[in-house]
Amino acid sequence: MSAVAIDETKVREIVADCLDLEIDELTLTDHFIDHYGADSLNAIEVLARLEKQFNVTIPQDELANMVNLAAVLEVLSRATAR
Repeated sequence: MSAVAIDETKVREIVADCLDLEIDELTLTDHFIDHYGADSLNAIEVLARLEKQFNVTIPQDELANMVNLAAVLEVLSRATAR
């Protein structure tokens, strides 16, 4: 089974849109809650949109790991490798 290529730009667009940010405001390491005021509904929206965009299933328990853009990319990478 081959992994789906992850378009980091598309992931960044999805996350920025869900957090109501400009794309250039979003860094790889800034914490979604501490820096951007995100909440659990934002996290669920990010997860749902990533699943739809990349045609993958991301377990809900991964939400706790999706704390910044770098972590989202890592979770998505694991999901596409399944």
